[in-house]
Amino acid sequence: MIGITILGSTGSIGVSTLDVVGRHPERFRVVALTANRNAEGIALQCHRHRPEYVVMADPVAASRLRLLLSGMTNPPEVLAGAEALESVAALPQADFVMAAIVGAAGLRSTLAAAQAGKRLLLANKEALVVAGSLLMQAVENNGASILPIDSEHNAVFQCLPGDYRKGRNLDKLGVERILLTASGGPFRNTPLEQLAKVTPEQACAHPNWDMGRKISVDSATMMNKGLELIEACWLFNANPDRIRILVQPQSVIHSLVQYRDGSVLAQLGNPDMRTPIAHALAWPERMDSGVAALDLLAVQRLDFQPADPERFPCLDLAYRAAARAGTSPVILNAANEVAVAAFLDRRIGFTHIAAVVGKTLQQLPAEDVQGWEVEQLLEVDHRARKVAEQNLTNPVG
Repeated sequence: MIGITILGSTGSIGVSTLDVVGRHPERFRVVALTANRNAEGIALQCHRHRPEYVVMADPVAASRLRLLLSGMTNPPEVLAGAEALESVAALPQADFVMAAIVGAAGLRSTLAAAQAGKRLLLANKEALVVAGSLLMQAVENNGASILPIDSEHNAVFQCLPGDYRKGRNLDKLGVERILLTASGGPFRNTPLEQLAKVTPEQACAHPNWDMGRKISVDSATMMNKGLELIEACWLFNANPDRIRILVQPQSVIHSLVQYRDGSVLAQLGNPDMRTPIAHALAWPERMDSGVAALDLLAVQRLDFQPADPERFPCLDLAYRAAARAGTSPVILNAANEVAVAAFLDRRIGFTHIAAVVGKTLQQLPAEDVQGWEVEQLLEVDHRARKVAEQNLTNPVG
């Protein structure tokens, strides 16, 4: 029995992970679940999956959860706070840790799992964006492994040779380019002059994927693809200029790897996160995910478009942050989280998201992070959030 801890179990990735795990009760057991405030949602998961521990980031939610589980036979131990989150990420009972907490909030627990030598199923792209060097070093030093969960990076992982991690860079593997695909989101064909009037409800209505609100907005601005670009640089030891973004509206081809000999390998599948989750859980084997097989006759066509820089200015900001490196990706991510939250709260317009991020990047210098600890990175994150908050009132001034 493989023990698994799920960080962020009530989010879309966490729910999908539990769906896959629940299909294989003879293979997996749930050791711990964590959530932010959704006590009611995690209580239902506790009755279904019987974890040993549950952590709520919010202490008030933890108290509410204890009441909800008071009638349960052998209830899990309910803990609260950031330290408890890091503690369950390193539990010896868990072999695998699904890191699915959205944003920089998931950084410390993700690092704790790597430092404990876990198989880290990485759905939290911000951990690599904010602390790529630290996380990759922790993986190497502690015998951990990373299996990417983002559908794009999981696709690239499947298209590279199985031993690509063993000191072999892309040149030695004969790789010319990594091609990350994007759906283009709900506004791929919207007239540019209408984007300023986009509502949060429209931005969260993704045409192909079922995702949380923050990630849905990132998809609409293509900032998610920018963050994935930075994540891919760390995962696959690639420079930004070796990675190209393509719009693939059907969301059937999840990414491709172009080789020197003219070959292009692609991973295809229905747009369902249970496929990469099942791949990472079973790797190097395969197992049922609950996802229907792709019917190419029903798809009939596969289209590709360039990513329009005028429509998706966040993508250009991400390329620039990746090229500048250092603290630039930290600033990019922090400013974006502030701007997206403000948009969802109707404090700024949709097109102001990129303006806030761009202005914040201009105002804060890129610092070399070599030798830094996580506290220093989080201090930059905090500083960038303060500057971004100030820029909300005049994002283009």
